[in-house]
Amino acid sequence: MPVLKRLVLIFGLLLFIVACSSEEEGAEGVTQQTDTRNNTQSFNVGWSHYISWELWGYAERSGILKKWADMEGISIELSLIDNYLEAIDLFKTGELSAVTMRNIEALSTAANSSVTAEVIIIDSISNGNDAIVMRNGNAVTALKNRTINLVEDSVSHYLLSRALEMNELTEEDVNLINTKDSDIAQLLLSQGQGAAVTWHPILMQALDAPGSRVVFDSSQLPGEIFSMLVVQADAPESLKRALSGAWYESMGLLEANNEDVLKDLASSANSTVNGVNKQLAGTQMFYDTSSANEFINSQTLKTIMDKVRVHLKSKGRYGTVDSELDSIGIQFSDNTVMGDANNIKLKITDKYSTATN
Repeated sequence: MPVLKRLVLIFGLLLFIVACSSEEEGAEGVTQQTDTRNNTQSFNVGWSHYISWELWGYAERSGILKKWADMEGISIELSLIDNYLEAIDLFKTGELSAVTMRNIEALSTAANSSVTAEVIIIDSISNGNDAIVMRNGNAVTALKNRTINLVEDSVSHYLLSRALEMNELTEEDVNLINTKDSDIAQLLLSQGQGAAVTWHPILMQALDAPGSRVVFDSSQLPGEIFSMLVVQADAPESLKRALSGAWYESMGLLEANNEDVLKDLASSANSTVNGVNKQLAGTQMFYDTSSANEFINSQTLKTIMDKVRVHLKSKGRYGTVDSELDSIGIQFSDNTVMGDANNIKLKITDKYSTATN
């Protein structure tokens, strides 16, 4: 083969190799850019069955939650956790960035952990949605010597303790059985002399047991039990804004009696639209930011939190056994602190709901 022809062939082969190499590098570069664009922060959020919290399921299924997450450039993975206290434990260990809980657990459980929790939404006050239900009995005094199923160290434990106290009984007068919340209704149905403490929608199912009736409910403890969304205090602003934005958009639809929302809640709560409306009737809902912020910034809230912590401390469920009542700090929206300002475990803010007004 002539030398010139050989050189031309070699040169062409080199050009082909360089071209192929450039295409591969270009393709790899596009992939890396795509991965970078899709590498958004993802956060795990947990919720459990309760009449107001069923709305989180709707926010996810309707796409409202994703819309707000996309606006903030983040991803939110929402999980329904049937075991209520398990959800709170996952929050305490950092596996959940946010979780639904009541003020009772925020003080009896979360405040006793290493995390600092921040309340960004107070969604409702229980006004009958938590109750003591029993079969073949018609008064709290009839609970003496009864076996009672409940989730220990939860809002149900608090409700029972307060009810017994108001009727000159103690926890030593009853037999408590720590029970997973999702099992309570079925257990009551199977026990002729059963008694339980629970909340809607489980309460509505428990009341299907023959001869069952409510002997005490949260309406007899005005304002003492309310529901919240709590986040890790050091979570980014984007997560807090997305959650509050999605929540109040969904709440607006519920306030307007949107048929799709009501049907969704009924399906989620294993109930009917009529059943959902009955449960909502036992709930003081904060449908908008104005009503929520009025409560958040009220002296009433401070008074309630003080009453709850004092009661929990008397039962050994606030702080450590040897700690003083004020060893834990609770910071309110006006930056005042109840307890130790150097050991704040719970923050309550109106910042994120105010921002969506």
